[in-house]
Amino acid sequence: MAEEQARWYVIHTYSGYEAMVKDSLEKLIENNNLQENIFEIQIPTEETLEEKANGKKKLVERKKFPCYVFLKMKYENNLWYIITSTRGVTGFVGPQGRPLPLTDEEVARMGIENGKIDVDFKVGDSVQIVSGVLEGFIGKVISLNEATQKVMVNVEMFGRSTDVEVNYNQAKMVTPAATEETVVEETTEENA
Repeated sequence: MAEEQARWYVIHTYSGYEAMVKDSLEKLIENNNLQENIFEIQIPTEETLEEKANGKKKLVERKKFPCYVFLKMKYENNLWYIITSTRGVTGFVGPQGRPLPLTDEEVARMGIENGKIDVDFKVGDSVQIVSGVLEGFIGKVISLNEATQKVMVNVEMFGRSTDVEVNYNQAKMVTPAATEETVVEETTEENA
C-alpha cells in the first residue's frame, strides 16, 4: 500500500504562516488528486502554562516547532515544485533544500506519530502525569478516548478541581501508597 511507503518530511514556513500553509496544502491535495501521495499534514502543538499580567495562570496551546509543518508523503520530484511554490513555504528541511525524510526515531522523539498505546488504567483510577507542563500532578481518570489516544484527568490545580486532557503516554497508573500499618510491620521485621 502507498501509505506504508510514506515517510515524514518537514517544510519550513514564514513565521505565523503554518496554519495558512496547512490549509493551502490541503486544498492543493484535493484539487490535484494527490491523496495517493500526501497522506497527512501536521503542526504539532503542546499545552503550556502561561502566567498573565494579573497573576492568573492559564493553559495555552502552543506550536512545538514554530515555522515548521510536517508532511507524511510518498515523495516524488513533481511534488517538490508544487509544495515549495505554495505561499508561505520557504522550502524543505534538508541539504540545499532537498527533502530529507525523518528517521523513525526522530518521528517518535518529536511525538509526531504515535502508535497505539495500551494503558493499564481505567475510568476512576488514580494516575500521575509524567511529562509536559502538568508533570507531577495526580488525579482521577474521567474518560479515555481510544481514537485520539488521550485521557481526561481531574486534577487539583490552583485550589480548584480541573479537568485536563493529556496523551496516553503522559499518564501512568499510581500504585496505592503503603499504609502506616505495612510500614510499621516492615520496620518491626527488620529489627527482629
